[in-house]
Amino acid sequence: MPRDQINELTAFLAVARERSFTRAAAGMGVTPSALSHTIKGLEERLGLRLLSRTTRNVAPTEAGERLQRQIAPLFDQIAAEIDEIGAFRDKPVGALRITCTDVVIETVFRPRLGAFLQRYPDIKVELDMSYELVDIVAERFDAGVRIGEALEKDMIATRIGPDWRFSVVGSPSTRYPKHPMSFVGKTASISASLDPEAFCPGNSALRRAVISVCVLWAKQLSIRPAMH
Repeated sequence: MPRDQINELTAFLAVARERSFTRAAAGMGVTPSALSHTIKGLEERLGLRLLSRTTRNVAPTEAGERLQRQIAPLFDQIAAEIDEIGAFRDKPVGALRITCTDVVIETVFRPRLGAFLQRYPDIKVELDMSYELVDIVAERFDAGVRIGEALEKDMIATRIGPDWRFSVVGSPSTRYPKHPMSFVGKTASISASLDPEAFCPGNSALRRAVISVCVLWAKQLSIRPAMH
C-alpha cells in the first residue's frame, strides 16, 4: 500500500476516534485544515463520504463506521508489534548465530560464554562449527570467526585475539619430508608418546586446540589421520 494511502487511513482513524478535527490534528502534530484536506482526498479516492461534519461535531457515516471497525484493529496490532520490537533496542534479546571453528569455540568462546549468558539471559547463542568461508548473510549468521585475514571486500573485521603462531610438532624419531604435500595419501599419526599433558601442562583447552589444529591440517592435506 502506498505511503499516502496509509497516511490517509491513519488520519481518518484519528478523527473518527476523537470525533474532532481539532483534537485529532493536535495529536498528529498537523493543522486542522491539513487534516481536513487529507480526509477529503481519501473520500474522493473511495467515492464515499466517511465522516459527517457539522460546525460542532464530527461523526463517522455508516461506511465510515464499517471502515473503522475493519482497519482499526489492524493498525492497533501494527502499533503493538512495533512497540514489542523496541525491546530489541532496549536490551539484547534473541538468537546470536556465529559460524566458527572448533578451535575458536574452545579458546575464545567457551571461557567467556558462561559469564556472557549470565549477563544477557535473553540471548540464545548458536555456534555453528565449520572450516569453510561461508556467506554469513546468505546463511543468516550474525558473525563469523576465522583465523587469518581472508575477508570479502564488503565485510567488516574486528580483531578478537592475539597473533597465533602455528608449529608442526612430532616425535624426534619421525622422518620429516621436505614438503608438507608429501604427506598426501599417507597416514598422519598424533602419537600419545608426545604426552599432551607434558606438552600443555594444566591447560586442557590448549591441548584440545593443538589436537584440533593437527586434525585440521591433516584434513586440508587430505591425510587420513590416525589418533593413538
